[in-house]
Amino acid sequence: MAEQSDVVHNRIAMLRAERGVSRRELAEALGVHYQTVGYLERGEYSPSLHLALRIAEYFGVAVEVVFSTSPFKRLGE
Repeated sequence: MAEQSDVVHNRIAMLRAERGVSRRELAEALGVHYQTVGYLERGEYSPSLHLALRIAEYFGVAVEVVFSTSPFKRLGE
């Protein structure tokens, strides 16, 4: 298991839900296997810089909106 300092936190699931995009649809748009999206969302896999930038571009947001080295605050906090 990765050390806490090595964890890359993300908002991929939240962004997908907001936009009504399935894991499979996102995976196809990115050219990766749909299970890769699941691994990313659960923090079991950290994306390459290239993949992180492509994910941010897909959602039309800055990479910092999608990924962080520290946990994101819950909405409403």
